[in-house]
Amino acid sequence: MTALSSENCSFQYQLHQANQPLDGNCLLFLIILGKILLNILTLGMRRKISYQNFMEYFCISLAFIDLLLLVNISIIFYFRDFVLLGIRFTKYHICLFTQIISFTYGFLHYPVFLIACIDYYLNFSKTTKLAFKCQKLFYFFIVILIWISVLAYVLGDPAIYQSLKAQNVYSYQCPFYISIQSYWLSFSMVVILFMAFLTSWSEVIALIQAVRMTSYMNETILYFPFPSHCGYTLSSKKTLLPKFIICFLGTWLPFVLLQVIILLLKVQIPAYIEMNIPWLYFINSFMIATIYWFNCHKLNLRDIALPVDPFVNWKCCFIPLTIHNLEQIEKPISIIIC
Repeated sequence: MTALSSENCSFQYQLHQANQPLDGNCLLFLIILGKILLNILTLGMRRKISYQNFMEYFCISLAFIDLLLLVNISIIFYFRDFVLLGIRFTKYHICLFTQIISFTYGFLHYPVFLIACIDYYLNFSKTTKLAFKCQKLFYFFIVILIWISVLAYVLGDPAIYQSLKAQNVYSYQCPFYISIQSYWLSFSMVVILFMAFLTSWSEVIALIQAVRMTSYMNETILYFPFPSHCGYTLSSKKTLLPKFIICFLGTWLPFVLLQVIILLLKVQIPAYIEMNIPWLYFINSFMIATIYWFNCHKLNLRDIALPVDPFVNWKCCFIPLTIHNLEQIEKPISIIIC
């Protein structure tokens, strides 16, 4: 493990230094191929929605960049030594391209998270209204802009340039960038989830024992019984927090446990692997839950069209405890979609 440092550098990062034989390029090819298959599987499993948002477009662009990297690696690995447009490509360019992609992926976590939050907030508050085609073009150009900006930053940074230049001197070594941004994002989300669970653990356990699942209008809905004489409002933050936790962990619990293991064991994953579509959809569900929790007073099915999560079904129904036969109900008394 080595770390690059520069007095003129405004960030800190670490490099995973690995002495790889030349045949390690084959292993790199298999890793990228496995990641692409995971991307395809994740995109195929998600719910098909008509709702347009920035995260959907960025996930598709990430899958395309991964595929482009795999094609470049495959061509160089097959021909080994060739000249294209006056540039000589050798097997060492496989590591070089992967390094550049690793740096680019590593610096994308914060910008993607910030832009996605702004996008959800603006859509939720209805401060902007764009036509469907205009919205698609807007997201397309935003995604292109963020890729170009981060790539230009990576190629123009002196410290990164020195690390890439050193690859030509020590060709038997291939350092991979470890993103500090993904670490702090993962750490923050795990801590927030842990604190939310601690503040409402008794309600969560009680709801898990009482919750019932049924189908309404061809969609799965969770029924959370409550006393019919209860005086609290269903849209209060305290009431919705345990239900949000159940909905979120019901889908992402294995991924949350994986993040906890990675943080506890301090596992260092190269950025070109860590930036993946399952990770982005995990962040996406967390952002949706957070924004809806802060705007719980606006959660009304008839008044506002809420974004649909591709993986988490945030449909919760509340019925009085005195009703025992759910099938006799024409529609839920109150539906909160978050």
